[in-house]
Amino acid sequence: MRIVLTIVGKDRVGIIARVSNLLAEHNINILNINQNIMDGFFNMVLIANMQNADVQLDKVKAAFNALGEELGVDIRVQSEDIFTAMHRI
Repeated sequence: MRIVLTIVGKDRVGIIARVSNLLAEHNINILNINQNIMDGFFNMVLIANMQNADVQLDKVKAAFNALGEELGVDIRVQSEDIFTAMHRI
């Protein structure tokens, strides 16, 4: 299963490092990252593959909710199918 992470918040050092480390800890492979910073705000969309993950999606969501609170950013994790359906015009 592929997942989409969206991360938005005030820019600070270490956001990408912490997100990628958490993914690596659970054997989740990053496929694509698109990020930018505008007026001091960090915005990233990351697509990852959970095929070899050692956890289920609900545990990934909980881990990223906690990380988002720690970093002061909003991190949302969705299956790619749900993300695509929600953003279809």
